[in-house]
Amino acid sequence: MDWNLLVPVMVLAAAPGLPAGAGLAARPPGVPAHTFSIVARDPETGELGVAVQSHYFSVGPVVPWAESGVGAVATQSLVLVEYGPNGLALMRKGLTAKQALDSLVAADTARDGRQVAMVDAQGNVAAWTGPHCIPEAGYQVGSQYSVQANLMANDKVWPAMARAFESAKGDLAERMLQALEAAQAVGGDIRGKQSAAILVVGGKPSGKPWADRVMDLRVEDSPEPIKELRRLVRLRRAYNYEDAGDNAISAKHPEEALRMYEKAASLAPDVVELQFWAAISMYTNQREQDALALFRKVFARQARWVPLIPRLAKVGLFPDDAKKIDEVEAQATKGAKW
Repeated sequence: MDWNLLVPVMVLAAAPGLPAGAGLAARPPGVPAHTFSIVARDPETGELGVAVQSHYFSVGPVVPWAESGVGAVATQSLVLVEYGPNGLALMRKGLTAKQALDSLVAADTARDGRQVAMVDAQGNVAAWTGPHCIPEAGYQVGSQYSVQANLMANDKVWPAMARAFESAKGDLAERMLQALEAAQAVGGDIRGKQSAAILVVGGKPSGKPWADRVMDLRVEDSPEPIKELRRLVRLRRAYNYEDAGDNAISAKHPEEALRMYEKAASLAPDVVELQFWAAISMYTNQREQDALALFRKVFARQARWVPLIPRLAKVGLFPDDAKKIDEVEAQATKGAKW
């Protein structure tokens, strides 16, 4: 389909509060990221997030936007990506989600083809679905969240998302995932499935934007993008536990470290590398017997990790002691399959 036949060249005037000239240049036709998504704030943690699925390649760089302590935006349908950064800029200046969205929509000459939702750091929510969004299209705003969809198989999609999110347990990422799964269960995108993304940021900015990202995961192209996104979320949690274990080792809390490592292993038993680095941390922090037992399991599964021990010793990541290196390498002959 030639999207140029559907959408004219757009002009988005600079909204109040944005830098002079922002959005004044003529835009090419909007990106056709028809999709379903959720923007939300967790009232307990203050986390802000967006989760999305679409039959569009690599939806992650286009639809979801979020900034710790500021807000979250989903811009979709015939996307003008600028709604993301410009919406965050306005909320950063103190505008509510509704004020920011209303300002940008008013300045957009092609607003009728847009679908946008925003939530700010105080939990205020606003959404817009233009009358030219391809049916079925609509949205539902709830307490500190909004669900929205266009080009859906039916009009059950966004109500199903709202019900799922409101009844779900767990952290923000889990609740948003359940909203996506509910959308797909009742029909989802009429064209099918292709890509998905989830973006979650912390409630309070640290001054280091990269450290504020709790989750930033994307599935670019998959026959089952939501299932793959859930797998990636599970792995992200496993690596978070691994990092927490290393931190506990450094803080001389070995029991807490072992508990974290066990959680990491239970979430990602197929990732041998997690167990390997856990064993390294244990061995280099006076937990040699626990480490040796774990090395045996690692080496029994994948012998490729054995020659890495002396290499680590050369760069100070393992004791440069021939007896210790031999002791660990010897576990390769003692291990048994898990």
